[in-house]
Amino acid sequence: MDNPTDIPQDIRLVVLDMAGTTVADGGLVERAFEAAATELGVEPGSPGHAEHLAYVRATMGESKISVFRHLFGDEDRARRANGAFEKAYGELVDAGLIAEVPGARETIERLTAGGRTVVLTTGFARVTQNAILTALGWRDLVPLTLCPADAGGRGRPYPDMVLEAFLRTKAAEDVRQVAVAGDTSYDVLSGVRAGAGLVAGVRTGAHTDAEFTAAGATRVLDSVADLPALLAGDR
Repeated sequence: MDNPTDIPQDIRLVVLDMAGTTVADGGLVERAFEAAATELGVEPGSPGHAEHLAYVRATMGESKISVFRHLFGDEDRARRANGAFEKAYGELVDAGLIAEVPGARETIERLTAGGRTVVLTTGFARVTQNAILTALGWRDLVPLTLCPADAGGRGRPYPDMVLEAFLRTKAAEDVRQVAVAGDTSYDVLSGVRAGAGLVAGVRTGAHTDAEFTAAGATRVLDSVADLPALLAGDR
């Protein structure tokens, strides 16, 4: 994993996760989950609540509706929970409780200035993704942003959003010219399954080096801010 000679030299498309990777949300996912759990009658402090929260933590990066389908079973309950989650998360975003990961915007601008195309992806619904982009002033920062619904409804760990970015942007001729970076093993697994030439886990979010390695990461970085130097062969 630390051999610089195996870094692809012609990365043309960079697919970056949002919350935990380029966006610091300070645990808002768990706070919004409290609202979703309450909506479904799962009381804070109950054994069921603790089990659900543990699953939410373990599956950070996965499409949120998929998480709620697992937790609550039938589609109606899952959609109710997801709606409550998205509403609560959006209110927290509107309250100014998110910020960029230090150096994230500069990283995106450096990658773009170097001739690469950057796409931002999320496991949130489009309405929440747009709220985050607006709050950070990022609506015009990249040419394409994707949520699971934009890729047929399947989020991570499926490769669909990475492949959708590849197909829509036409920035790369080969999936090996794609780099994927994220703070969860689900981000890593989606990149591996898409055949990306570089798949990096970053230490600013939910998962550990061991989880990144187990998922197939080719690199582990302290921050997404380290990515331009890596692609330039400087680290």
